[in-house]
Amino acid sequence: MKKFSLLNPQGFTLIELIVVVGILGILAATLLAAINPVAQFNKSNDAKRKGDLETVQRALELYYQDNGSYPLSLNWGNPWTPYISKLPKDPVSTYNYVYFSTGQTYYLYAHLQQSSDPQACNSGSACSGFSKGISGFPSSGACGSSTGGAVCNYGVTSSDVSP
Repeated sequence: MKKFSLLNPQGFTLIELIVVVGILGILAATLLAAINPVAQFNKSNDAKRKGDLETVQRALELYYQDNGSYPLSLNWGNPWTPYISKLPKDPVSTYNYVYFSTGQTYYLYAHLQQSSDPQACNSGSACSGFSKGISGFPSSGACGSSTGGAVCNYGVTSSDVSP
């Protein structure tokens, strides 16, 4: 039978456990701040948006080669055969892709969550296409829901105009 002795304690004291848990908490908080998962998700969504618009842009050019003009509207989330299996939708449900066409030119916009992205229009502000005064052109906040009001700060266009 073992005797309990203060000279040979067995186990950890409450203070030791609190110190270890505190150190682990500080390390976890530091790691989480360094990784910044929200920014990583935003970057991922922005990369998807850029890829989606590039894919739609290629499909629009194929359509133009076949028909001599661009379509006047697109139906996001639905098939558009034979040009694309399904027109993509923004990865965040409160944001929208915006398409406008005159038949001979088109403008295609999205809202980048990382407005500091070097490819964003006007340092993250609305793209200059919204100030052209074209009849029927959507509003600069058309890339988001009525409550979000996300500005369209990334765009691609037909080669004869700029976003």
